[in-house]
Amino acid sequence: MTEEVRASHILVKTEAEAKNLYEEIKNGKDFAAAAAEYSECPSGANGGDLGYFGRGMMVKPFEDAAFDAEVGVVTNPVQTQFGWHLILVTDKK
Repeated sequence: MTEEVRASHILVKTEAEAKNLYEEIKNGKDFAAAAAEYSECPSGANGGDLGYFGRGMMVKPFEDAAFDAEVGVVTNPVQTQFGWHLILVTDKK
């Protein structure tokens, strides 16, 4: 069976924005609310939810971070060609 993760993310343009949001979320800001407010990705309207995906479906740095993350723990900022992401894995199967 192929491993899949369900993840939400927040996409911002700069590392500084990502680091600031990471700190706010660590200090209690709701991830989904932050995604709706700040994310450059259309998924922000859904709290950043990307649904389930398997390996090979996302760009490599994003995929690696998502599959390495623990469920319920926000990753450190991850850079891709799209910008900077904070990733929250909500389920693995």
